[in-house]
Parts: sequence; C-alpha cells; structure tokens
Amino acid sequence: MQRPHDAYNQTAKMVVADPREFDASILLKAASRFQRLRDNWEDGDRKELAEALLYNRKIWTVYATSAAELDHPLPREIKQNIANLAIFIFNRTLEIQVKPEARLLDALININRQIAAGLLQKPLAMATGG
Repeated sequence: MQRPHDAYNQTAKMVVADPREFDASILLKAASRFQRLRDNWEDGDRKELAEALLYNRKIWTVYATSAAELDHPLPREIKQNIANLAIFIFNRTLEIQVKPEARLLDALININRQIAAGLLQKPLAMATGG
C-alpha cells in the first residue's frame, strides 16, 4: 500500500517539475477561494464555503498525515509545526462550519499564503549557489 506522502509526491511530479511549486499552487488556490468568499461574504454561497473548507481540509490532512510518518524526511521540528498548523486549521474549519463569519477565514487565508510564499523561496543552499 502506498503511503500518503509518496502518492502525493508522485502526483506532484506528474503535474509540475518541482513538488514545492505544486504545494504552493494548491495552497494559493485554497487561499484564493477563501479570499473570494471573504470579499463577497454578504452574497456568499454557503455551498461554495463548504466546498472550499473541504478542499483546504483535504490539503492539510495530507500534510498532517505525511508529517506523522516516522520515516518522513523532514526534520522533527518542522513536522511538529506542520501538525500544529493542521490542528489549528481543522479547529478553525469546524468553528466556521458551526458559526460562519467572514473574519474567521482570515487565518486560513494568511496561513496558506505564508506557507506558499515559503515554498516558493529557493532553499538557502540553492540561493547561495552551494
């Protein structure tokens, strides 16, 4: 049976050459969906909100599951940070589902954008030519 991060990485390689760019693109897609909902909250479609929350939850479920694997190559501290972010995102998602408020989307938008921005930066070794 294929592990979640292996299946995810295989899909990412088929879509784009750089898995970091793939991750960034799906996080930015989720953030954009939330931003559109936030900007048009009064006219907002609750079905679209539910779909956007589900899409984001799926992304973060993959990240959390991968980070929980003992043999995942990321350092333990980074895996713990991913797990903590995922827990926050799952809790915020539930909060929005129970009591939808536009302002509650802000954290999800910001987290996804910040993680995507970090993924799009070149690793230090590559940036310095090392």
